[in-house]
Amino acid sequence: MEQVVSTNVTEVTDENFEQVVIEGSKERPVVVDLWASWCAPCRTLGPILEKVAEERKGAFLLAKVDVDAQGVGQALLQAVKSQGIPTVVGFRDGAAVDMFIGAYPEPAVNEFVDRLMPTEADLDAQEALEEEAEGDLEDAEAKYREALDTDANNRTARLGLGRILAQQGAASEARQTLMPLLPDAEAERLLAEIEVTSWASVSEPGTLSSAKRLAAQGRWREALDGMIGALGDDPDARQAMLEVFAVLGEEHELVPEYRRKMASALF
Repeated sequence: MEQVVSTNVTEVTDENFEQVVIEGSKERPVVVDLWASWCAPCRTLGPILEKVAEERKGAFLLAKVDVDAQGVGQALLQAVKSQGIPTVVGFRDGAAVDMFIGAYPEPAVNEFVDRLMPTEADLDAQEALEEEAEGDLEDAEAKYREALDTDANNRTARLGLGRILAQQGAASEARQTLMPLLPDAEAERLLAEIEVTSWASVSEPGTLSSAKRLAAQGRWREALDGMIGALGDDPDARQAMLEVFAVLGEEHELVPEYRRKMASALF
């Protein structure tokens, strides 16, 4: 178990690094201080980091990792390609997003922390996400648009607005909103959902058209069987299957089964 130095500073071990740093950074930024007792620059930087953490009053968590005592410290040094300590790594949303090496002075430490803090667009997007979860789609849409006015590249806002527009049937605007995010996996899934939903209005005769209408109804196995049957005659059948796979996700039981069937039919 980690030793809690304060509510804003904690010492992390191999056992709880995942929980404290990776999962914890999904709630607030986490600054990991990789240090050792023999390291003189570490003794200079450590108090500065702790001072900044206390002054920020919980806006981020300072997680201290003794690289001599914890294997995860050495692993993180290798992951960020650092050969020296102190090394400081900033985590946000479950991933390392920034770092520095050496005993930075306090103003530079504060600049580093500022880069990790949520922006105005981040805060608007998070508020919109909560409103969307509560079913208040009108206010959520407005907040997502406000976030994108501030930061056109905000991922949460683009995904959220795309979701709402798709639900409203505004497929064209939803696509325009989501396309700049590609190859983002969630954007790809939402775009595939929009495409598959549009298949409900397919009116052409033929095996593939029939399979697409089944997919729009969520009758996945029947739809995929029809698409397999169309592979030999219709070059669009493969792309249709890929759209269905994207909607279902790789963990769905049908996806590996029909990927194998598609490969066998094509090759």
